[in-house]
Amino acid sequence: MRRTIFALITSIISLTIAAQDIAQWRGPNRNGIYNETGLMKKWPDTGPKMLWHFDELGEGYSSAAVTSTGIYTTGMINGTGYVFALDLNGKLLWKKEYGKEWNESQTGARSTPLVIKEKLYILSAYGKLTCMNSTNGQTIWSVDFMKEHGARNLTWGITENLLYDGNMIFCTPGGRDVNVVALDRHTGKIIWKSKGSGELSGYCSPVIINLSKRKLLVTMMERSIHGFDASTGSLLWKFGHINEYSVHPNVPVYIDGYLYCTIGYGIGGVMLKVVDDGSAVTRVWKNTRHDPKIGGFVVLNGRIYGGGDYNRKFFCLDWKTGNILYEVNQLAPSNIISNDGLLYIYTERGTVDLVEPRTDNIRVISSFRVPLGSGPHWAHLVINNKLLYVRHGNSLMVYDIANFSQSGQAFQILSSQEASSV
Repeated sequence: MRRTIFALITSIISLTIAAQDIAQWRGPNRNGIYNETGLMKKWPDTGPKMLWHFDELGEGYSSAAVTSTGIYTTGMINGTGYVFALDLNGKLLWKKEYGKEWNESQTGARSTPLVIKEKLYILSAYGKLTCMNSTNGQTIWSVDFMKEHGARNLTWGITENLLYDGNMIFCTPGGRDVNVVALDRHTGKIIWKSKGSGELSGYCSPVIINLSKRKLLVTMMERSIHGFDASTGSLLWKFGHINEYSVHPNVPVYIDGYLYCTIGYGIGGVMLKVVDDGSAVTRVWKNTRHDPKIGGFVVLNGRIYGGGDYNRKFFCLDWKTGNILYEVNQLAPSNIISNDGLLYIYTERGTVDLVEPRTDNIRVISSFRVPLGSGPHWAHLVINNKLLYVRHGNSLMVYDIANFSQSGQAFQILSSQEASSV
């Protein structure tokens, strides 16, 4: 009996570790929702305890990609982009360059690494996609989309947090002939390439929607939301959605047949109904008030939460109707993630807030000011293994947000089980 229980526990731990060996932008489902348990519901008045910080990242806005064995992020030093690999205690394991990075307007590395077990993938602002060995940083393969495939750069540099599905990596170089592309993630060879609509890339990080008849790849390009057949690259539909700067970084969210996309500069969001086979969409509603520029949004219990850009308020919208349920004159602009029904909001003013969403308002439970780093507060928050990762320019700060009473109780239970098996 004990052997059976031990085997079951070992299997669960193995599955958990395997899941943790994959890290991508905005959490396991790219929607800003994390699934940790045993976190504090309120922080100390001075904020949670900072366990460590690393202050040599150079310039950049990428988040941390955290696995069971390491922490990965990017930064620019003297115009060159680097991947930094740290151990879980903040010690630098290795630092490897991946090419020229963005040294023009809003300088710094843009994209967060995608880590899939022993491989790491990063796309530079100049369209170079590099696959590295995640244990030592050795380059396995690379593709330069500008030199090899006619990619066209953007006002603020190509910015895309890479998406994978199985053995495919998806990328949006925005070339006239190679507009969107799927590559074999092991070799870098092109599986399919699509001319799409010929639009430039739109700073967007795409998503995969699993439908009954196909997988749908959705992203926002320069002027339109696009839907592609993920297995072939065929453009199935596009829906016009544009702002004056063609900046569309917020990841679309799909739930039960409906797709929400929102952009900044006063344009806001649109809800689309996706037909069952993914071949077409129709507009359900539009709301111009909720217009996050780069901070994203989260959807909880039929409600959309997020800060605005031109409309500098924090909004709560009804998912079905787009009606504003309430708006608050604080916490915007900001980026936002969620865990266990609470909101974690990192404002551009440099505060991190733990927020309870209520029926008709929000309650700011706890708040602290980010003490280190420089430049804009744009990097999105990350939660992993009861730790909160906060990036600000050259600094990565890691905070302990575990509920110690629950952690202690869990330890006591585990200890008693171990004692009984001896």
